[in-house]
Amino acid sequence: MRRPRLRVSAEVARLPLVSDRPDDPDLARIFAELRRQGREPSNLYRTLGHAPRMLSAWVGMAWPLRSEPSAPRALRELTIMRAAQLTDAEYEWAHHWRMALASGVPEAKLLALAGWRSSDLFEAAERAALAYTEGIIANEVGDDVFEEVRRRFPPDEVIELTVTAGFYAGVARVLRALRVDLEPGYEAEAQALRA
Repeated sequence: MRRPRLRVSAEVARLPLVSDRPDDPDLARIFAELRRQGREPSNLYRTLGHAPRMLSAWVGMAWPLRSEPSAPRALRELTIMRAAQLTDAEYEWAHHWRMALASGVPEAKLLALAGWRSSDLFEAAERAALAYTEGIIANEVGDDVFEEVRRRFPPDEVIELTVTAGFYAGVARVLRALRVDLEPGYEAEAQALRA
């Protein structure tokens, strides 16, 4: 299978970034929590910050998806990375590259992800989750794909994998619609996708 090629956008972001030191109390709370976690507000959050209540709802979904599920984080990161490939979301790919590595996904798997079906690097459970992710992105999950996921994962993890793939497909669409610029310092991660 040929690796999808993501575009490095020369287009300008459609909205300016909000201040990383906002006056809005909801936005200030979210940015303070990010800093408590050792992160600065990303361009995505600084774009969504134009609507602080929407950003609050966003992180209310995104943060638990990253930290609370019982499905292994590495498996979920593989599904997020595959969703980023399939939706042409360079920003999502670049940001989650580091998260995937930190969760234990070997770089070789990330580099082989587009051709996972013919690679011997992926275990059966990963293959089931990746096929499921592809079906979710295509909005067409076949019964055979779902049965394989249901056979390999308990119901709570099926839901977690479903919501993760669906949410990150939505993230890609938001990023692309708003043309959120990738921050400096992520060039190598973006390049890994284009290699």
